[in-house]
Amino acid sequence: MTETAPASSLEYFRYRLNRDLGGVAGWFAQKWRASWLFKIAAVLIGLGIVFWIAVFVWLASDLPEAESLLEYETPLPTVVRGADGEIVHSYARERRVQLQYPDFPERLVGAYLSAEDKTFFSHGGVDVTGTANAVFDYATKFGSGDRAVGGSTITQQLAKILLLGDEYSVTRKLKEMILASRIEGVLSKQEILELYLNEIPLGRRSFGVQAAARAYFDKDVGDLELHEMAFLAILPKAPERYGRRGQEEAALVRRDFVLSQMEENGYISASERQQAASQPLGLATQRTQRSVDAGYFLEEVRRQLIDQFGENAETGDNSVYAGGLWVRTSLDPEIQEAARDALRTGLVRYHGRRGWGGPVANIDLSEGNWAGQLASSYISIGYKDWRVGVVTQRSGSSATIGFADGEEAPLSSLPNALKAGDVIVVRPQGSGFRVASLPTAQGGLVVQSPQTGRVVAMQGGFDHRLSDFNRATQAMRQPGSTIKPFVYATGLDNGMTPSTEIDNTRFCYYQGNRLGEKCIRGGRAGQFPMRYGLEQSQNIMTVQIGMQAGMENVVDTIEAVGIGEADPYAATALGSEETTVLRMVNAYSALANHGRLNQPTVIDYVQDRRGKVIWRADDRNCNGCNMAEWDGNSMPRFGMKGEQVMDARTAFQTMHMLEGVVDRGTATVLNTLGLPLFGKTGTTTGPKDVWFVGGTQQLIAGAYVGFDRPKNMGGYAQGGTIAAPIIKDLIQNSRERWVDLPAIAPAGVRMVRVDRRTGKRVFDRWPTGNAKSDVIWEAFKPDSEPERSTRQDEIAAKRDEILALIRASRNAGPSVESSDGQPEDFVEDQGGIY
Repeated sequence: MTETAPASSLEYFRYRLNRDLGGVAGWFAQKWRASWLFKIAAVLIGLGIVFWIAVFVWLASDLPEAESLLEYETPLPTVVRGADGEIVHSYARERRVQLQYPDFPERLVGAYLSAEDKTFFSHGGVDVTGTANAVFDYATKFGSGDRAVGGSTITQQLAKILLLGDEYSVTRKLKEMILASRIEGVLSKQEILELYLNEIPLGRRSFGVQAAARAYFDKDVGDLELHEMAFLAILPKAPERYGRRGQEEAALVRRDFVLSQMEENGYISASERQQAASQPLGLATQRTQRSVDAGYFLEEVRRQLIDQFGENAETGDNSVYAGGLWVRTSLDPEIQEAARDALRTGLVRYHGRRGWGGPVANIDLSEGNWAGQLASSYISIGYKDWRVGVVTQRSGSSATIGFADGEEAPLSSLPNALKAGDVIVVRPQGSGFRVASLPTAQGGLVVQSPQTGRVVAMQGGFDHRLSDFNRATQAMRQPGSTIKPFVYATGLDNGMTPSTEIDNTRFCYYQGNRLGEKCIRGGRAGQFPMRYGLEQSQNIMTVQIGMQAGMENVVDTIEAVGIGEADPYAATALGSEETTVLRMVNAYSALANHGRLNQPTVIDYVQDRRGKVIWRADDRNCNGCNMAEWDGNSMPRFGMKGEQVMDARTAFQTMHMLEGVVDRGTATVLNTLGLPLFGKTGTTTGPKDVWFVGGTQQLIAGAYVGFDRPKNMGGYAQGGTIAAPIIKDLIQNSRERWVDLPAIAPAGVRMVRVDRRTGKRVFDRWPTGNAKSDVIWEAFKPDSEPERSTRQDEIAAKRDEILALIRASRNAGPSVESSDGQPEDFVEDQGGIY
């Protein structure tokens, strides 16, 4: 009887399935009844299947999702650019550069496929042949302690790198195979290769082929030659071996094998293989890249970025060491280099012939491996041809210096206190080295743009490799007389003018019932215009102005310009409170910027790895800037930047008087530069610190010099002789950045001819341009100009001056008096500054 096929294909499929399954079931039942061996075999096979299903479920239960790779972000370093847009640094614990698949040269891809997975484009994540070879190799080496070959495909390696880790076990291998199959179902072959070539560890702290190309050959992947591509392809097998000294022969053998595989797989011809095989390894020992010695500046940038975005991937998607940020800073490399050299020159100049100041650090030689200890200390120096080393032995007048690379050399010019284990700085001499004397004093220097607040250079010490303490931002020091312009500005805001006469004979201050009244004499007795007091840094006149204007008002001014909190005492007017170089420079920037204060910034803006701006220092809105079409109104513009913290006219008057400090006051060392400079020197009690802060309306610079543990610098130490020359060197070494333009006055300022000695108005003479000229231009607010000076006024002023000198000579005695008859030092008692 013939069977009739069902009408529909679905019904026919069901019919065949039922018939075939019925046949199999019948056959199995017959065998089960007929043979006990069949029963045993069937049970074992069944248990085996159940076991492997259970193992698969167990292994797969806690595996990461392959879909997570769709959103995977390669941990990338933060790249830092200077103000000119050029890369100056990167914050990286690993070398990483992310490329897209089309960026990889075809031959480079072929080299990796030939070396690691030639069946990559045909398997589904696991290569059966390779796995079988790995199982056999594992079985033969089991118990020997030797590691078997991996047999992993590129997909399996990717699963291990990104999802599993580098554990050596059968369990990890099985998980790797499961994940590889899942990855193949989620990503395309090109996406897998892109991730692999960006993530594979290749030695020298480099991850991915672009970073490795830079690390080993100082090239981009697009510039690699064939033999260099083949070398990079051997690195996944032993990333920390083939690039090391002494492994050249092994690396050449493995590289030539990869070249032969590339020929066999059709990526290159025989002649190309032969030509590439004849090439040496050609590994680069040093990378050539733009280097800006701005360690203090860059560390300040790093600190701010970590505060804003976090340090590691766990702290956020845009972290410093994993987020791949692109940071545009305000750093001007030319000015930064000039600032570094100027401060170093000034510190060396002050140190003079003072001799050796002691070791930088110490190493315990008894622990052995002194070279490793020295290398791990990360202490170095970037000054001239000087080097940092450790004294490995000393015997009498002979000693040996050792360096981080293990090199040793004889050492001469030995200080008596030098001993084995001292980490010191040396400089070459003949066939060996001699001990170099580092400056024992330190300092800080900042250069800023007043109109924007952008810090363009920062040097926080002699060398950041020796000390990472940033004295430009972290060192709290007394500013000395550099605080005085803000006392004078307060006087100008409270009814005084640059021509207001102030008594410089003496100042008496009632200290209470116990202390009574204390007095201190001035340097030159008599009444003098306010300008004279500022140009010649007269303490008595400064305190008189502060008291007349109100010390509470002086403190308000100091705090308004961001110098810091202060107490309303007379000593505050002389710079007894503490502040930093950065704050002082920023305060002087407000003077140059017509009283508008900008917050100092080292970062202009930050972009994420895709180029989107995620933070900007200048957060002003520009309403209408993004209009699709012009609406016919005036061009949209940004609003004014910064906060108005001082009357613009007062700020200009103060700045104009400070020009006299450079022309004929305490900073005349700067008047040969041919720039309209203004500024103020400062020397603290002791003296313990010396300062200069000033510049032009386009750039403000400030520097101080002093010991980290404050002590007397010597009676000759002054701001005008130590700090001001540093600023002079800075300007000379970056002269193109300093614009020779006269200062621009704000609205409401009247320029009037006055006699600088009396402050009286002059009509019959004109300023000559000579700094010593009696007649100068002075800045006044409307209706505050002085009266006309006459010959009789001049005679009377001279007479008063002579009489004051006569009285002073008759009353000669202790420079300071008190009501209880005991001599007192007002300056010392008040923390005063001269």
